[in-house]
Amino acid sequence: MPKKIIKPVVSAQEAVKCIKSGDSVMVGGFNYGGIPYTLTDALYDQGTDQLTLISNDTIYEFCGQGKLVAGGRCKKVIASHVGLNKTTGRLFHEGKMELELFPQGTYVEKIRAGGAGLGGFLTPTGVGTVVEEGKEVIEINGKKYILELPLTADVALVRAFRADRMGNLTYTGTNKNFNPTMATAAKIVIAEVDEVVNVGELNPDNIVTQGVLVDMLVLKGDSIYATRT
Repeated sequence: MPKKIIKPVVSAQEAVKCIKSGDSVMVGGFNYGGIPYTLTDALYDQGTDQLTLISNDTIYEFCGQGKLVAGGRCKKVIASHVGLNKTTGRLFHEGKMELELFPQGTYVEKIRAGGAGLGGFLTPTGVGTVVEEGKEVIEINGKKYILELPLTADVALVRAFRADRMGNLTYTGTNKNFNPTMATAAKIVIAEVDEVVNVGELNPDNIVTQGVLVDMLVLKGDSIYATRT
């Protein structure tokens, strides 16, 4: 029988120590739903800056990844919607932060391509608009497509519902939004969960993210959880 690889359950502060200045960080969630708040708060408190934030949106200035933007911790944001966080637009227009926007379907497909090891994909979305500027446009059977390149990150902070000690993850409700896809596309994946159970306690049919993709587990709301091996 293959040896079971037990993943460490650590405090949020311990988990985010792997994130260094200049790193690219994916953060799951859509508006309020599915954001790993315990991890984003710990990263904010750590003070790490010059980050490239990859998230669907920058939510609001006072919570989640929005605090990282409002606190001047990000040198660049890659997203599909930033209208709820006025600081995002202001920093971009003042030349203090780079901003790259993609249609939402294109955004998540770029991450999916990165996680699958693909060289990119072709999409008709944005052809003939500002979206295609600086990108390769390919014509197939008389129809034009934009070549979109894959998107990966140094670290992904994802929000799941339950994990077992091998790092297998289940999701519920809006936690399913971008989190499972991001868990495939980063060098280091840290999952914030409600509960960690023993190996064998999860219904295999409910597992969405396999433990081989996950490096560390953090309990929701737990910022002082003792490291376990």
